[in-house]
Amino acid sequence: MSTPAVSLSSEGAARHEASTLQLSLTAVGAIFHRDLVVTGREAIQFLLQVMVQPLFVLFIFGKVLPNIGLAAGGFAALLLPGIVSLSGMLAAIQGVTLPLVLDLGFAREIDDRLLAPLPVWMVAAEKVLFGTLRGALAGACIFPMGMLILGSAFSVRTDRLGWLILMVILTGATGAVIGMLIGTVVRAEFISLMFALIFTPLIFTGCTYYPWSALKTIRWFQILTLANPLTYCSEGLRYAMVKGNMATLDIRLVILALVAGFATLYIVGLRTFRKRVIS
Repeated sequence: MSTPAVSLSSEGAARHEASTLQLSLTAVGAIFHRDLVVTGREAIQFLLQVMVQPLFVLFIFGKVLPNIGLAAGGFAALLLPGIVSLSGMLAAIQGVTLPLVLDLGFAREIDDRLLAPLPVWMVAAEKVLFGTLRGALAGACIFPMGMLILGSAFSVRTDRLGWLILMVILTGATGAVIGMLIGTVVRAEFISLMFALIFTPLIFTGCTYYPWSALKTIRWFQILTLANPLTYCSEGLRYAMVKGNMATLDIRLVILALVAGFATLYIVGLRTFRKRVIS
């Protein structure tokens, strides 16, 4: 006699869970749309932020130095993937860290999002998703700029477009989870110090301006660079972009390292996020 009641109860619970999930996804979509609208209104600032530094780096290191004989002619092809990875990762980090530091500041603007009908992990996931998109867009902006600046020296292979798209997305995703971790650990008053202490080593040990295989004569530094996620992004993009059989890190190792790093950083970042928002 109790079977129909149990069945109805189970169906009701299933409908309730489905309704809750739909409500949560709708709320995440609304928050994501709001972030897109805000970014659209600041499109000029975004483009200036992500393109000014790469523009001068490509011009000096990819155009000027080769033309005056202080760099090899093929250096621009090696440099371009590093600039794509650097631009994508920095844009993703900044796109998550700076708003998060402000949201968790004295005004506690994050509370508006926490009042939405969705779990805390979805609030964090939306920030990572938006940071990933921001980083991918920043990386994609480098290609037309590189074509314009480098001219005939611009060279990107077209037979690995799938790998290229995957690497651009993974670079943005990696930067986004790093940004979430930094934004939940570093207080607002230390944010300027953070840029000096974290960004400088990240940039110069991330194989941005040189291929990893060229460091074989400095073995200790070559090993040290493997601790930097930017190294895997740069090497993966070189595999996808540079023509010929250039020696890079194994693409399987690159993907494995980035996926494992993303999962680890997201779990740690989610814990620190919960600690900061739930009091």
